Amino acid sequence: MLFGAAIASLAPNIYLGVFLALASHYFLDLFPHIEYLESTKASVKKIKSGNKKEYLADGIKVLLDFSLGLALIFSISGATTVHAIAWTTYLFALVAILPDGLTVITHLFPNALLKKHHQIHSGPIHYLTKQKNFPLFWKVFSQSLAAAISIAILSV
Repeated sequence: MLFGAAIASLAPNIYLGVFLALASHYFLDLFPHIEYLESTKASVKKIKSGNKKEYLADGIKVLLDFSLGLALIFSISGATTVHAIAWTTYLFALVAILPDGLTVITHLFPNALLKKHHQIHSGPIHYLTKQKNFPLFWKVFSQSLAAAISIAILSV
């Protein structure tokens, strides 16, 4: 969310901004990073089981991550109210996480278009990071670097 909002905020118009926010997700997925959910399929199985205790922990992780992203965007921008930040910045943040949301929806409500997106998103996009066991250092480093770049852009 943070990187998508930052990169897209540099765009001269909303259309390019939406494209850059979406592209930023796929770009960052090319680098080693930590996936905090064990797997989307496992999380969806928990949801389909109907046992709230099974998927509550995953839901809390996602909600905390989402909330932290919005809070960082708000605090970094130096705005005194939520309305002081351009609504497009929040839009870009939401667009940037859309691919992961589509992955969850694919498992809940499969259809041909969503399956095609999932094949691309989990296939060539994540291929290197899934095929190689990168040390934790590099996973944290790449995410920290993206966050630092985002903070620098949004603070301006």
